[in-house]
Amino acid sequence: MSTIKNHVQLIGNVGQEPTITNLESGKKVARLSLATNENYKDSKGEKQTDTNWHTVVAWGKTADIIEKYADKGKEIGVVGKLKTRTYTTKDGNQRYVIEVVADEILLLGSK
Repeated sequence: MSTIKNHVQLIGNVGQEPTITNLESGKKVARLSLATNENYKDSKGEKQTDTNWHTVVAWGKTADIIEKYADKGKEIGVVGKLKTRTYTTKDGNQRYVIEVVADEILLLGSK
């Protein structure tokens, strides 16, 4: 059970073209926004959609796959874990970010 303590699976659509960065160390990192939609009926019985946005980070070969195939609008599946990081803004405020670090990417439907 210890292997599933921090496990995330998402299926959604790429929100914008991924950002690919080649680091000086030779490593490649990809960042993308992923929209997941949840449909439900409100109290009047009308269909509603709730969209959540997730930041996905991928390294190495997974980043290569994203660079080649994960265009804006593409439906993908992501398996990974949640990672929290902090940073300080230029005006001295500390910010917290929760990201999905992708271990696997599954290419699904078309745009």
